[in-house]
Amino acid sequence: MRAAPFRLTLLLGTLIALTPLGTDLYVPALPAVAHALQASVDATQRTLTAFFAGLAIGQLVWGPLSDRFGRKPVLIAGISLALLASIAGVFAGAASTLTWVRLAQGFGMSSGPVVARSIVRDLFAHEHAAQLLARMTIVFSIVPITAPLAGALLLRLGWPAVFATLALLALLLVAAVARWLPETAAPHPAAMPPWRLARTFREILREPRFSAHFVLLLCAFSGIFAFVSSSSFVLQQGFGVSAGAYAVLFAAVMLGQIAGAWLSSRLVMRIGIGALLRAGTRLACAAGLAACGLAFAQVQHWSAVVIPMSAYMFASSFIIPAATAAALSPFPRSAGAASSLIGTAQFALGAVVSGALGAGFDGTARPIALVLVLGACAALLCERFFVRRAAGATAR
Repeated sequence: MRAAPFRLTLLLGTLIALTPLGTDLYVPALPAVAHALQASVDATQRTLTAFFAGLAIGQLVWGPLSDRFGRKPVLIAGISLALLASIAGVFAGAASTLTWVRLAQGFGMSSGPVVARSIVRDLFAHEHAAQLLARMTIVFSIVPITAPLAGALLLRLGWPAVFATLALLALLLVAAVARWLPETAAPHPAAMPPWRLARTFREILREPRFSAHFVLLLCAFSGIFAFVSSSSFVLQQGFGVSAGAYAVLFAAVMLGQIAGAWLSSRLVMRIGIGALLRAGTRLACAAGLAACGLAFAQVQHWSAVVIPMSAYMFASSFIIPAATAAALSPFPRSAGAASSLIGTAQFALGAVVSGALGAGFDGTARPIALVLVLGACAALLCERFFVRRAAGATAR
């Protein structure tokens, strides 16, 4: 089976990077937004929670729509909505207004990853799909490195410059999709009736190969959301790190993700998805335990957060592409719906984690560390008792 062309890999990687772009370009500005709009930490963090909620709702919608009408037109519609919301964000004058803007922005941007994952399933399966997803993750990981640095620089122009930049990028992406993205799925008129869609979701969730890897993905994502949603206030307000230094530290954490994705893309064809998941969950659990130990030992230094989190991100790049490919592999005709379930649950979890950490902010790394260790240990148990069981049943 031939590998995906570089241009397609680059474009798909950019599409799945839309969601971290909308997050990571914005998070360095959270304290500045709170100051400019005279809002509390909790109220400001709700703008991030709303973004995650929009991502969750949107992915439940865009996937089935792409099964019904085709991948390309649905993707153009979603990114266009994100463009309009980004323009509105430039003019938001209150935290409550910005919260609604972020909800709409997340809803539109969610079309990128859900349709991109569906295109991967349209073209490839099993290890080949995992390999392409890992290569896309390398492209994806460039955004979490560069976006916080760019966000910190844009703060010199004021926080609305972040939304102006997102609007420009959305405009460029609409043009790129219209010109270069091929249509990979013929429209299916019978894919959209609600009763059929509900039955499809039920059938997907009943498939053990999906449900086991689905739960594993959620466990792995919980730690990522904890760091992304709360690290800005913890490191800047709690540890006294500047916005520029925070952007550098955030980028350093994401280097772990790039390294893990690079190695994962080379190992998956040699050792298989199962071995990658075993290695990834063990390393993630070790990283979570280290972060928790340092936080509760009251080590008040940025390295106590950044180093364990870098290791966790490395491990997550073993887990997430492999588990996603395994979860989608049983559904050649309903990849969009299956991808929607993954994305919806993922960002609904992100909204819950973000809201909880905003309400529980205490200036220390303890809340982040608790979420990290609980998610990592749950991932380890899920891989050991559910993923292996599903794989064994399939083999039999």
